[in-house]
Amino acid sequence: MVVSDKHHPKPLLVALAFATVYIVWGSTYFFILKALQGFTPFLMGAMRFLIAGSLMLGWCYLKGEKLFVWNDIKHGAVSGILMLFGGTGAVIWVEQVLPSAFVAILVSASPIWFVLLDKPHWKSSFTNPPTIIGLIIGFLGIILLFGEKVKNAFSVSGNHTEITAMLLLMCGSLCWTAGSLYSKYKAKSGSNTVNVSWQMLAAGVAFLPGYVLTETHKMKWDLISKDAWFSLLYLIFFGSIAAYTAYIWLLQVRPSAQVSTYAYVNPVVAVLLGVYFADEHISFYQIIGLVVILASVLMINLSKYKSIKRN
Repeated sequence: MVVSDKHHPKPLLVALAFATVYIVWGSTYFFILKALQGFTPFLMGAMRFLIAGSLMLGWCYLKGEKLFVWNDIKHGAVSGILMLFGGTGAVIWVEQVLPSAFVAILVSASPIWFVLLDKPHWKSSFTNPPTIIGLIIGFLGIILLFGEKVKNAFSVSGNHTEITAMLLLMCGSLCWTAGSLYSKYKAKSGSNTVNVSWQMLAAGVAFLPGYVLTETHKMKWDLISKDAWFSLLYLIFFGSIAAYTAYIWLLQVRPSAQVSTYAYVNPVVAVLLGVYFADEHISFYQIIGLVVILASVLMINLSKYKSIKRN
């Protein structure tokens, strides 16, 4: 019997894919912050995903792959709009208001949403004591982060915009999780590269109305710095083409619990870059919130990690 590489991928490729998702995605929070110094949010999202998607689709064409299969386009559009427009778009927008390191800390709670939205695994998840304990701990961590911002918002010099940004980021995390699960369970046909290409193109198109309606008068093309251009190119080639493709591929070849371990590494990388290179301040409560959330993720996935080791 011939077994496809999808079911038995080479260990070196799996290791490289995990390293890319761990390190590169952790750095994208910092580079989004840098790109926002020259580009408006909707324009950045549109340029990032339209260019990355077009390059990938062109590569697929050169390889002779089937591009215009309706099911592939449909599934790619749904998951791409959810993950990249809804999820990544929320991250881009809120980094105008919140520090990139804090955004990464709050996004690290995404495995909690995986448990709540992954309906096929509800029975096993909600009958597993460590998972239930992990969910409770995770929500306590989120409440801790929200609590600090709420307290600051109602101070004399409070900023209520931060609360709105946090709520938007939570909605974005839910969109990302829904799109990830849709991609895992629905996108069965077509190559991984073609599916990712359509996801990016759909998201890029979704960003365009926001730019046309709200940002065209704000853009100052002649004032965009070299750092902003470099950051956008980094997001296109490393954050989108390399890391996002690796993530979607890993969802197909490895258990979702194992893939979700990126949530442990990304916020640490983002915090280090934000603090040391963007002079961001991370409070004691935010560090505690990160530790609590990561502990909850460990509890949620504990039984799944054991199952992986047994297999």
